Order: sequence, then C-alpha cells, then structure tokens
Amino acid sequence: MIDLYVYYKVREADAPALAPRVRALQARVGMQSQLKRRPDVRDGLQTWMEVYPGVDDGFPARLDAAALDAGFDGLIAGPRRAEIFTDLPPCA
Repeated sequence: MIDLYVYYKVREADAPALAPRVRALQARVGMQSQLKRRPDVRDGLQTWMEVYPGVDDGFPARLDAAALDAGFDGLIAGPRRAEIFTDLPPCA
C-alpha cells in the first residue's frame, strides 16, 4: 500500500469552480481522501493537495485517467504533480 499526494496550483478566482469538481472526482474514485490547500496565496495562486492514504500501486494511474475526465482543464495553473510515500519499516 502507498500514500499518494497530488498537488497543483489554482488561480484564486477559479477555486470556487474547481472545488466541487475535485470533491466529485474524489467521490467517484471511492477511496478515502482529503482535499487541502496552503493557507497563503502567492501571485494570485493557491496550492492545493489531494491526499489518498493507503491505496494500491495501480491507483495513481486510475486517478490520472479519472482526472482527465473531471473537467479541470482551464481551472488548474500548470500540471498536477504526484508524490508517492510508503511507511518506514519498524525498527528491529
């Protein structure tokens, strides 16, 4: 299992239109998820992060495909970037 973090920039003016689309995407993929944003705004841009803890290795590809169909075009400034983290093994 992995934890997936997807982050991207959103123009402040587009945030109200994008938020329900991201939440709908998260509901469609049916995995535990969170939607977060940095508290600061720089140059009119917010940084958002989708968090998907404990997903299988194939989930990032499925999420990418779903995101293409989610209607984010024009509402995100730049690419969606994904980072994968795994748990550290316990100490012996």
